[in-house]
Amino acid sequence: MKVGFIGTGSMGGLLIDAFLSSGGLLAGDVIASNRSRQKLDRLAQLHPGITLAENNRETAAGSDIVFLCVKPLEFKALTDEIGDCLGSGQIVVSITSPVQIHHLERVLPSKIAKIIPSITHSVFSGTSLCVLGSRLDDHDRELLLGLMSHIGNPVEISESHTRISSDFSSCGPAFLSLFLERWIEAAAAATGIDRRLAGILAGEMLLGTGRLLTEGEFTPGELQERVAVPGGITAEALSLLRYSLDGVFERLIDTTHRKYDEDLAKLDALFGQSGQASE
Repeated sequence: MKVGFIGTGSMGGLLIDAFLSSGGLLAGDVIASNRSRQKLDRLAQLHPGITLAENNRETAAGSDIVFLCVKPLEFKALTDEIGDCLGSGQIVVSITSPVQIHHLERVLPSKIAKIIPSITHSVFSGTSLCVLGSRLDDHDRELLLGLMSHIGNPVEISESHTRISSDFSSCGPAFLSLFLERWIEAAAAATGIDRRLAGILAGEMLLGTGRLLTEGEFTPGELQERVAVPGGITAEALSLLRYSLDGVFERLIDTTHRKYDEDLAKLDALFGQSGQASE
């Protein structure tokens, strides 16, 4: 099976690294193209044996599965470029949340899926969000989910929940990292604790908390109740956090959804659609 990657920037490169490092793919399985030849050359140095295509059309034509790893507003130009190189038996995967299944099904003959990855896949962890188009059959589903399972936990979702799900799985590592960064800086300033030590403590705490929520059958509320003794230090600090964070997450969701809706409107215009799938 040949798997192509059009775009080998931040996330495209991460996916190639993760698939090859995990054993999900072999170097000989991978075809890649990118506007920057330097990025392709660096990729080939890291992973000898992958095929560097001369252009995107070569990647599209030579792949059984092709991941489109470009920015949202570059999709229409890319689909115009590669559309006649694709066939009905190939699977095209968008990794960009605002690009809709119906956008791609309208202009490409292939089977279409959307998979939103996470930076956590670089350590074979986290969730990939999977939206499968109407043309995929059970074999295609097993193929894609099996491939993604090498680098994380693939979860099928409704396309209407792509944005809010991405807030947790894809954007979440950055949000939590900001929280920890501010906490570590404040701790170092107040107590003199070594920042590296605080970072290790915070990272191990986050790892353990994740396992409690995914394997220990705790809900977030139950975990707070278990840790916070009434009248104790944790309980008092939680009261402060609840007061200080009042409304923050509502504004966060509003911000991410507003940007998503702006991108979606631009994509609807580019693809000549009003947001509804064509009959």
